[in-house]
This record gives sequence, C-alpha cells and structure tokens, in this order.
Amino acid sequence: MNRSIWAVLIGTFSLRFSTGLTGTLLSTYLAKLHEHGGPRVTGFEVGALSALYFLSELALSPIFGVLSDRLGTHRVMQWGPVFGAVAVVMTAVTTHSVMLALLGTLGVLVWLGVTRFLEGAAAGASIPSILGYIAAATATDEALRGRAVARFEAATLAGLGVGIVAAPALFALIGPVAFLLNALIYAASFAIYRYGVDEVREPAAAGAATEETRRRFDPAAYWALMRSSAVWLLAPTWIALNAVIGSWTSQSVFQLVREPTGRFPNQLLSGGIAPGAISAGAAVGLVIFFAGLVFWGNRFKRYRRTTIIGIGVAGGVLMVGAAAGLNHSQGVPLPLLALLLAALVAGLFVLAGATPAALGLLADMTEAHPRDRGAMMGLYSVFLGIGQIVGSLAGGIGADFAAFDGLLVVSLALLVVALVPLGRLRTSEHIVDAHAEAGRDRSRRAAVAPPPDDA
Repeated sequence: MNRSIWAVLIGTFSLRFSTGLTGTLLSTYLAKLHEHGGPRVTGFEVGALSALYFLSELALSPIFGVLSDRLGTHRVMQWGPVFGAVAVVMTAVTTHSVMLALLGTLGVLVWLGVTRFLEGAAAGASIPSILGYIAAATATDEALRGRAVARFEAATLAGLGVGIVAAPALFALIGPVAFLLNALIYAASFAIYRYGVDEVREPAAAGAATEETRRRFDPAAYWALMRSSAVWLLAPTWIALNAVIGSWTSQSVFQLVREPTGRFPNQLLSGGIAPGAISAGAAVGLVIFFAGLVFWGNRFKRYRRTTIIGIGVAGGVLMVGAAAGLNHSQGVPLPLLALLLAALVAGLFVLAGATPAALGLLADMTEAHPRDRGAMMGLYSVFLGIGQIVGSLAGGIGADFAAFDGLLVVSLALLVVALVPLGRLRTSEHIVDAHAEAGRDRSRRAAVAPPPDDA
C-alpha cells in the first residue's frame, strides 16, 4: 500500500480514537454528573444522546458522500476533525459548575445534544470520503482492496476500542480535562489528512465524466442509485449487527460504573465496578477481537462473505449467553466460571469477522457505480447510523427495565433479527460478485489505455 493509503488508515485510527474516547468519557461523566452539580441522568437519556450522534452521522453521510464525489475525497475528509474538535471543547465547557448552573437541567442535556450532533458530523464528513478514497485507489487491484478494507475496519475498531479502553482510566486520572486533550487529538487527525494524503483520481475510461460533469450533482441519478436493489442487499443484516454494537457501546460502561440502585441485587454487572477494572477488561476484549479480525480477514478467499457473517452472528449469540451467565454467577464453582469466560472469549473472537465481511461486500458494489463511490460508501455510515440509533434506544429502554439483563435481552433479539435476511443476501451474493469483477475489468482497461487527446 502506498503512503497516502497508510496516511488515510492512520488518520482513521486517530479520528475513531477520538470518537471512542469522547463517547465513553461522556458516559463516565454523565454517570457522575450529579456530583458536579448537574442532574441525575437515566439510561434512556444516555441512549438518546448516543442515538443523536448516529442520527447526525446517518443524515449527513449521504450529503458529504456526494460532496466528496464532486469536490474531491481528500478535501472533504479534512472537515471531520474540525467538527470533532469544536464538539469536545463545547463538552468541556459543561464540566464547570458555573456553566451547569446557568444551563439548568434541560439546558445541559440540550447543549450536550448539540455536541453529539457535531461529533456525528465529524464521522459523517470523514468516513464516506475515506471509504470512497480507498475504493478508488484500489479499483484495479482486488488483493490491495482486500488489505485496505480489512485495515480500515481494523483501524476503525482499534481506534474506537482503544478510546473506550482509555476513557475511564483517563477520566479517573485527569477528570474533565480529558475532553480538552481530545481536541488536540482531533487536530492531529486533521494534520494527517491535510499533509499525508494525496488526491486520487479515477482512471479515465470511455464515456467518463468531464470535470464539469463530475462536479454537477444529479438528484435523479442519485436517488436511482440509492434505490438500486444491489445497494440494499446488505442493509437489513448490517443494520441489525450495528444495532447490537450500538446497544453495548452506549450502555455497557454506563451500567457498569453507575451507582447501584439496589433494584437488581442478583446482577453482578449492574453498577459499582471501578473504571480501572473496566479499562483492563476492555483491553483484554480488544486484543481478542483483533485476533479474530486477523483470523477471519485471512479467510475471505476460503469462505463466502455471507458465511463469515453468519458465523459471526452465531458467535454473538454465544457471547451474550456467556455474559448472562457471568451476570448471575454468584456462588458458581470456579470450573464453571472459567467455562463461561472461555465461551465469552470464543464468541467475541468469532463475532469479529462479521463487520469486515459486510464492508467488503459494500466496497465491491461500488464497481458498478465508479463515479459515485463516495455516495455509495456513505451508506456504510447510513447502515451504521440506523443500527446504532435503534441499538442505543432499545438498549437504554432494556437497561432501564432490567439493568444488565435487559441489555442482554435486547442484544439477543437483534442478533436473531440479523439472521433473518441473511439467507436472501446469500442467494444474491453472486450478482454482487459479477458486478465487482466487471468493474475491476473496466478499471484495469482504463488504467492501461492511452490518455484522451484534448487537442
């Protein structure tokens, strides 16, 4: 991979690190907000703030994807870190007791809602343009695309995971100042995109758009693209998988660190766990997940991608079942406790393959629409956003109703939903493969064709 692709991947890691750091810092801060002079916050309110982030990403990603096709992916990917830096500075302002008093109970939640919207805009601007860049830069090399897409997913998950792992311990160490530190990390992401990435151009092909045409937005063509059956083959399963992830990222840390209410004395994971212990456990989980990501990423040539997705869903079911056992493991013999931990590890390891397999299918779909790669890859954020909104809200409702058990029930229901449309996706996978191979052939021919005579 060339320097620009590596810079894009490093920038993706730093951007997603900031995203994971902010989200988990905010969950930790909200759990203690009443100690800073603010109101007590419910699980549903935490879920609603998380959902607002993904609503912003969902709504803005298609717009920024179109802009990246017209203005250039390199230019648009630089906008995201700017939105993120503004958001974390605004969040830091609320940590002062005077500001909390001025805003009041409703005002502070509205203010934080604005920051979550800006954080969503950061992802909405950067992710579609980054994925469009990768799709264009790897148009003629399937092996390079596989490596780049897998590493993008790894950088995304690594950034989010390391941010989630670091946040509780960082908040315990320096408190709300951590939000201001995150603004500097966003600035580093901007510098990486600005100075480390060169613009990529699609190879000229017969009938290719002129610069003027490329910059002109055609609403009818865009909506026709969005209604394409190939585009939506992947949607139901991917949305459900993202909903599972959303339910955990928005609720797990909040439920683990919040002050125990006494309503569920038999649930060991429902409150009162030290932030440092959560960081240690999350770090172990992150290592396991990445081991699974590498393992399944190297088996894309051996297994169909829908097969990997199905196996991943089964792993998620195993993980939820093991977590339920651990949540009610009072007095459980040590051998059975070890078995539950092993099942949790195995389920997480297997689940890791589902998301890069889905992303690979979406990247292949862009070969049928090379002029609209940014718009199509913007659907990554649309599917992510819808799933995360559903998961955040459903997870919040479930957690308010039955604490950690409620979160597990919601996760299991979403995994079952993910399995339902997978069969139809599998029967249509050969259509996507045919489009991808035809698109790569066109790109290869265009890459070796002589440039057009402009004289």
